[in-house]
This record gives sequence, structure tokens and C-alpha cells, in this order.
Amino acid sequence: MFKDDKTAGRRPLEGVRVLDFSRVLAGPYCTALMADLGAEVIKVEPAAGDDYRHIGPFKEGESLLFQSVNRGKKSIVLDLKSAKGAAAARALAADCDVLIENFRPGVMERFGLGAEELCTAYPQLVYVSVSGFGQTGPNRMLPAYDIIIQAMCGLMDMTGDPGGPPMMAGDAFADVAGGMFAAFGTMVALFDRTRSGRGRHVDLALYDSLVSMMPVAACRALMAGETPKRTGNKHALSAPFGTYPAKDGCFSVAVLNDRLFACFTEAIGAPDLAEDERFASDVLRRQNEPALARRIEDWAAARCAQDAVAVLTEAGIPAAALSTVSEAWASPQAQARGLASPVKHPMLGEFSVPEQPVHFSGAARGSRKAAPELGAHTQEILEQLQEGEAK
Repeated sequence: MFKDDKTAGRRPLEGVRVLDFSRVLAGPYCTALMADLGAEVIKVEPAAGDDYRHIGPFKEGESLLFQSVNRGKKSIVLDLKSAKGAAAARALAADCDVLIENFRPGVMERFGLGAEELCTAYPQLVYVSVSGFGQTGPNRMLPAYDIIIQAMCGLMDMTGDPGGPPMMAGDAFADVAGGMFAAFGTMVALFDRTRSGRGRHVDLALYDSLVSMMPVAACRALMAGETPKRTGNKHALSAPFGTYPAKDGCFSVAVLNDRLFACFTEAIGAPDLAEDERFASDVLRRQNEPALARRIEDWAAARCAQDAVAVLTEAGIPAAALSTVSEAWASPQAQARGLASPVKHPMLGEFSVPEQPVHFSGAARGSRKAAPELGAHTQEILEQLQEGEAK
């Protein structure tokens, strides 16, 4: 903490007002990150609510998934197809720093809320469009969910065991990547506004985002002329760099250079491996990984995964036993880093929700609000609009 920290006690995005037309996951994930950091996020919903209000798991009739990615926001119900609802939305946009939407291209224009129209009317507005394939390109009008993006960007083709079928990743990483890059784009546009005095239209595609989140694959495809293939739980380029079986489970190890490899061979009682010509370089170790794996598995077969990890960690080798998601969230590390914090809800009581992971000096974590009930802030926000118009 700086001794003369004028930011102490203040969240970095306090005073930033966000008008959020997004639903499901990518856009709401973006605005949840902003709400965590103090932004006022006004979530505009139709009468039936965001689709995620109707997706499980449920508790006391409330979607826990909706609660997770809509924490700390306000909810207003507007019928954008009506002249009155669209007019209210436009009036709100005039009083916001950021507008985020994730409709298909052209939908906001039909509501009279398109980027060109609003950015012209309100030059300081940062207008963020999140869609499956962006505002341009031959696929721009295609519908897209996470699995569609994973299928089209090559991630599924790379994921799974060699010779086995392609596999989707274990969570909605296309949506999360889109939400992260949308937040990044929003912050860059807001920063640039402090210098230019003007906002801009930010065009973010889930497809672009997930493709960009695969730098090793990009290097191989763009520069080396290769087509990455499935390698299961082993690194495509390095060895030993992957997951290996022990007596009671599996453990992961990451050896990326010759020095670490020499330490690794000593740790597993096989110093001869460091002298073996088949394993003289990282490239050769990957080419001959099956033979190397057999020696590692022989060493680990009589050991519990935690014991194997303890031996390797003592030798300075990056290693870890596999954890479940529940174990990860309950771990002392996650607790120490404040990755989740409690909120109170009128129906659900107190429970924990995720929090954005970046730590800022002077900004406390926690002390947030649960996701709003549908339309909970409609009257309050519309009254504020009327008061503003009266002035």
C-alpha cells in the first residue's frame, strides 16, 4: 500500500455507469467484472427476464447461474419493441459511460439504439457490441453458443486423447474469453476517452476471442505450417509436461528446460535419463515421450499422488496433484486470494459468488450485492430519468 494513496477505500470503477443489454453469459460476465470493481451496472431485461434466470441449477426457485454472473447489478424491465421502452433506453444511454449489448448485428438498429446513431448523439459513449462472429465477415449473422465457437475455432479438434474423438472444454471458455476481451476493450476505450474526449464503438466477437486465446496453436498453424492434433493430457511440444498416473490418482508435472529435466531425473531416482540421447533436448524428449512416460509411471506407481508431488516440489519441479473444482474453491490459496465473497439475497440468504481476480491497491474486496430480482430497480431508475428531464 502506498503511504499517500488517494485511491484508498475506493473501487477503481466507482462513478462509471454501464447500461447493460446483454444476456446469457459473455456480456453478463463482462459487466459482472465491472460491477465487482464499483461500476453501476443497469441490466435491461425483457418481461421474461434474461434467459439465464431460467437455467439451473436452482435453489428456492432462483437460478444460481444467473446469480453468479449478474452479481452487483441493477435490473430494469423495458420493452425495447415499444416506442416508450426504446425512448427510456435511449434516455438512459445519454446518462451512461458505457453501453454493452450482445444481440445479433442489426437488432439494436431496429430498436433505434444502434451504435452509429447513439455514438453520434452521445459522442462520449463507449458502445460495446458482443456477438458470436462480430459486426463484419461472412458469419456475422450466424447464431452462436459456446460449443459452436469451440467447434469452429479448432479448440475441440485439439482437445481429447490421440486417436479419440474431439472434446469440448469443461466450461464455457468461448463466452468467458469474449467477456474478458469485452471488459478489456471497454477499459481501453474509456482510457482513450480521457485523452480524446470521445468514446467509440467496440466490436468484440467470441470467435475472435477464443482463437486469440490459443497462442501456441496460432504459432504452429500460422508460422510453422502445422495442424495441431490431440495430445490428451500431455503438452504438444514439451516433455515431461503433462499428467501421469500414481497409485491413487494422477499428478501433473511441467518440465520446460534442460536444467529442470536434470533436477527431475535426480528427484525420481533416474539420473541415467539425463544422459540418454533420446532425451537430450526438449524436442527429443517430446518425440520420445512414451519411453519417458514409462519410467515416470514406474516411479510413481508405488506412491500416492500427493507423495509424488511432495518429492518433486522439494526438488523445485512444478508439480501438482489433481483437484476437483470444489476442492479448488475451498483451497487455502483461493481463500487467501479472496476469489469468492459472500452476498445476501432475500430468498437464498447468504452465499458466496465469484469475484473478479485482479487485486488493486487501496481497493477492498467483497462487500457486494447479490444479483437483482427481475425489474427490482425499474421504478427507481425511471423516476431518476423523469427527475433529470424535469431539470
